[in-house]
Amino acid sequence: MKNEIALMKKGQMMNIEQKKVVIVTGASSGIGKETVRRFLDEGYEVYAGARRLDAMRDLGQSGAHLVYLDLTKGESIDACVAQVLSQSGRIDVLVNNAGYGAYGAVEEVPLSAARDQMEVNLFALAHLIQAVLPAMRERRSGRIINVTSIGGRVWSLLGAWYHASKFAVEGFSDALRNELRPFGIDVIVVEPGAIKTEWGSIAAENVKKTSAQGPYRELAEAAARILSMESIGVPPRMIADTIWRAASVRHPQPRYIAPFSARMIVWLRWLLSDRAFDRIWSRFYGLPRTITASGQAQKSLAKS
Repeated sequence: MKNEIALMKKGQMMNIEQKKVVIVTGASSGIGKETVRRFLDEGYEVYAGARRLDAMRDLGQSGAHLVYLDLTKGESIDACVAQVLSQSGRIDVLVNNAGYGAYGAVEEVPLSAARDQMEVNLFALAHLIQAVLPAMRERRSGRIINVTSIGGRVWSLLGAWYHASKFAVEGFSDALRNELRPFGIDVIVVEPGAIKTEWGSIAAENVKKTSAQGPYRELAEAAARILSMESIGVPPRMIADTIWRAASVRHPQPRYIAPFSARMIVWLRWLLSDRAFDRIWSRFYGLPRTITASGQAQKSLAKS
């Protein structure tokens, strides 16, 4: 019996010593929050980063370390990574999940808002990667998981700046994957489709605020309607499971697309010409064929 107890204690000590460390950004809701829970379930030491600390109290009660993280401020990013290394001494996985959609017509979205979109969705992501790489490179081990979207493959109505950021992250990740392979560091992209989170409703309000009163109002209404359709989304836990798989398998794929409906959309985009896909996707949105100078929509493609 004593020997069994000794072996159990030894096993527990080994688990503590070998516990891997993960940083998850955008952890206050949706995919980020569910990803933190999944990694906690798997025995990781998890640092949950977001600005809304109050929204992460439940994660703290479950064992996550809560870190204030403002992706618009470089000093906040550096402080977050420094805290993790100071407390845990290593970083095994970085999940770049935080992001938002600055929806609206290109003509009407202020360039300052467009720059903010690129700052959060691309440059803050890159800053976090720069901050964690020295520790990963020293250990010749690590996983960087960039959560983009199928919006890095296909367009959505009035989402030009959002898609600019997501297409950029796709290309950035491809180059980075090959840049870091010699150091034993994996770079993986996870591309979610429609998810039941607050993201869609926030983007819908954004597009209405920006473009619902001007010449693009018909398009803004169509975009907001689709963005607000939670019924077409899947629970964020499904994407969290995909992120966990990307972090844990021995040989991860460069890209993971989830759910199945998202894979079908990406497959359709690959199969069809630009014009053919535009026509089908426009029907999904109910995109008008033309809009008059007075702002009146003429015959939706969905009915043609």
